[in-house]
Amino acid sequence: MIKENSSITTTIASTLRDQMTPSPRDGYDLPLYGIENTTSFYMVHIPALTCISLSLSTVVIVLFLSCRGYKDKKRTKRTSFYQWNKGERFVIYLCICDGLFNSFHLIDHVYIMVIRKHVTPPELCRFYGFMLVEFIGAQIFMVNLIAINAFLLIYFRKNIDFGKYDHRLVIWTFGMPCIGGITCLALNALGPNGIFCFFDGVKGVIPNLVICSAFLSTILFINITLYGLTYHRIRKEEFSFKRDENNEMLKASHRAARSMSLFVAAFMTQWWAMALYGIWQLTVKEVPLFVFQLGTTFSNLGGVFNGVVYFFLRRQRIKDSKRDQEYDPNVFTPDLRTNNRKAFNYELVNNSDKSNTN
Repeated sequence: MIKENSSITTTIASTLRDQMTPSPRDGYDLPLYGIENTTSFYMVHIPALTCISLSLSTVVIVLFLSCRGYKDKKRTKRTSFYQWNKGERFVIYLCICDGLFNSFHLIDHVYIMVIRKHVTPPELCRFYGFMLVEFIGAQIFMVNLIAINAFLLIYFRKNIDFGKYDHRLVIWTFGMPCIGGITCLALNALGPNGIFCFFDGVKGVIPNLVICSAFLSTILFINITLYGLTYHRIRKEEFSFKRDENNEMLKASHRAARSMSLFVAAFMTQWWAMALYGIWQLTVKEVPLFVFQLGTTFSNLGGVFNGVVYFFLRRQRIKDSKRDQEYDPNVFTPDLRTNNRKAFNYELVNNSDKSNTN
């Protein structure tokens, strides 16, 4: 009887203590992860800062080399950015997304690691969260459009027209995430999540699940599907090269689609782990730390992955230029300047850019 009474007393005391402990109102009521254990704290922030710094450095190098290519002495006049072909413009747009994402995320992590507190004032933390939503979303929409463009190019021989000054591309890529970010701000869903500023750890749980779990996983699946179908058709049509050596348009469209597909592959490498983390969130209440770190590590290396693609395509272009005796290392999609390639240059590359030069 005494033991039973003691057990009942302990249960009542525990219940009263839980009731007296206030539930967290927002992310600022959550403890900063690892703050009580220095090793755990630095295990989160130091790898993140290392990856972000590598990515940001790669972005700067790629931007420098891309823009320097348009000051080559062999060019008779300086060309407008909107006269560059799609592959070149994609590189710049993705570098902008990666660079700004890395910059704001870097400041966020440095602040938390130095001050060892959540970012204050709250408006600043929400601003960082909005910037992450904007530029992560821009990458997602941009690469999805690249995957669709490559698919249409191979299956229907159509190039998407982005309009004058790429206004359709810019509105879709940067406009949609901006609407999403504004919606999250209106719902007070942005703030500290216990590690950095993104979706609030208390008020932003549902938006986080919708965007980082459902939406990202869906886009990743669509991109993988389009990439697989495009690659399958390219492999199937390559057999015709042996029978028709003069089919320059088919070969050139394959080269263009391969170039665009490499950016899709880089996107999948960058975001597969975060998609895994999002799916894991839907199945269990608490995701293991190593899964979260895996997601943040790969997502913070986006500039490096796109840089690898850039240097690979640049190397391939240099080889092609030496073979054709026309050195132009920064052109990714086939820029067919020689007489035997004029048809493709007109129909596939410059067709979507006509409105830009008008």
